[in-house]
Amino acid sequence: MRHSRVALVTGANKGIGLEIARKLAGAGVHVLLGSRDKARGDAAAAGLAEAGFSVESLHLDLDAAETIAAAASAIEARFGRLDILVNNAGIFDFADAAPGSASVEAVRRVMEVNFIGALAVTQAMLPLLRSAPGARIVNLSSSMGSLTENADPEAPYYAQRFIGYNASKAALNMLTIQLHEELKGEGIQVNSVSPGFVKTDLTGYGEMTPEEGARLPAEYALNAAVGGRFVEPDGTTPW
Repeated sequence: MRHSRVALVTGANKGIGLEIARKLAGAGVHVLLGSRDKARGDAAAAGLAEAGFSVESLHLDLDAAETIAAAASAIEARFGRLDILVNNAGIFDFADAAPGSASVEAVRRVMEVNFIGALAVTQAMLPLLRSAPGARIVNLSSSMGSLTENADPEAPYYAQRFIGYNASKAALNMLTIQLHEELKGEGIQVNSVSPGFVKTDLTGYGEMTPEEGARLPAEYALNAAVGGRFVEPDGTTPW
């Protein structure tokens, strides 16, 4: 059976990732739920399948290169292409803090997952994305990764100085910019999307539900007409 479109959402067993997967599947996309914990991924996929969505679980640990390679090989064998990649998986470490007091190990871990992991997944999936007509990449960013916002005392999250997390999202934005320039001639749209201040297990607090936070990333995954943008629910975010 050839599906109309195939999507991979990393970190999709819970939170925003699960809700993005639900929205994409609701739009008729066959969604692969990437999950570091296979059992949790299987359970999340089973729940969506019971609701009538076309989904399946895919073991994918951003810290384990062999799982990334195996995931790419599995997608190649099953589908021969990938239409949508949503780099959603990410972590926050409460040992992260302002530069003068942050745990260097925490910063290293956050950068490794949030940026290096996303880069590794994207590299592995690029041949599959190139095999799809009009593929789209969505990088889940944050306004905390905006250099402009970090330097503006009037910005809403100016006081949120987490050098590891903020720098990881700034680096992810650089990935978006450079990927856009690299791929724009191939019809692949790449964008950074900040879902808004969502309450998830990542931080434990926020102003939006995961379902609300999934709206904009899903919209860009499905319908992005242009690439190279950094957007959030209120509009365009400055780099």
